[in-house]
Amino acid sequence: MTTFRTSQGPVRRAAVNGLAIVGFIVLILIGMALAIYAATFVPTAISRIGSAAVYLSSVFQQNGEDTDLIVVPPTETVPFGDDVPAATSTPATSTPETTTPVTPTPGTPVTRVVQVGTTPAPLFGLPDLVIENITTGYLTSSDTDTFRASSRVPDGERGAIKFTIANRGTNISGRFEFDAELPTSRSYTYHSGNQESLKPGERIDYVLGFDQAREGDDREITITVDPDRDISESNEGNNSRSVTVDIED
Repeated sequence: MTTFRTSQGPVRRAAVNGLAIVGFIVLILIGMALAIYAATFVPTAISRIGSAAVYLSSVFQQNGEDTDLIVVPPTETVPFGDDVPAATSTPATSTPETTTPVTPTPGTPVTRVVQVGTTPAPLFGLPDLVIENITTGYLTSSDTDTFRASSRVPDGERGAIKFTIANRGTNISGRFEFDAELPTSRSYTYHSGNQESLKPGERIDYVLGFDQAREGDDREITITVDPDRDISESNEGNNSRSVTVDIED
């Protein structure tokens, strides 16, 4: 009797090799996925851990013209009667809050107080956001009310800057943002959220403090309003201001 045996060694080896190749490809794909994840998320997480803390406060100021008073001095004659021509007015150095009612005799000089600015000026053209009154200094605590103007940040104190964003244009700005490039131990740019829209002549005063200041002389701070040019302005060249400050060891 003859017995036939079929050897399956080559088949098994082929199957094992195939599985090994598939496994190797899977490992490569997993490694690539981990590398992409690390490159995308890990630096961001580390940056957040190492970035400086920022302390920000702001004060909104309306256009001063809304509450201005113009005084007609008593040297001017204001006629009374049926035909009353339009009186001319001259700005005075003082602006009294109240006046005593006067019953004048026709033709005699009187003092009148005229409220101006009650009717908003017509809007036209474009806004013009600008950085004004930029001052370096430091905070003695995390409270921005402790701001001290100085060209040098003492050792152990928080660096700070005080500045104003104003609308010098002739139209409403709409909501805007600003960036602050700060001299911290790790390069850091503060991105603000949306700020209050400004009418012509209005402004917002800011105090911005930061810790982890990088020691050295002439460290630069740059404030840029509307950094992405989202707002059409009559002048785009005044949206950024830079100053330097010395930071002690």
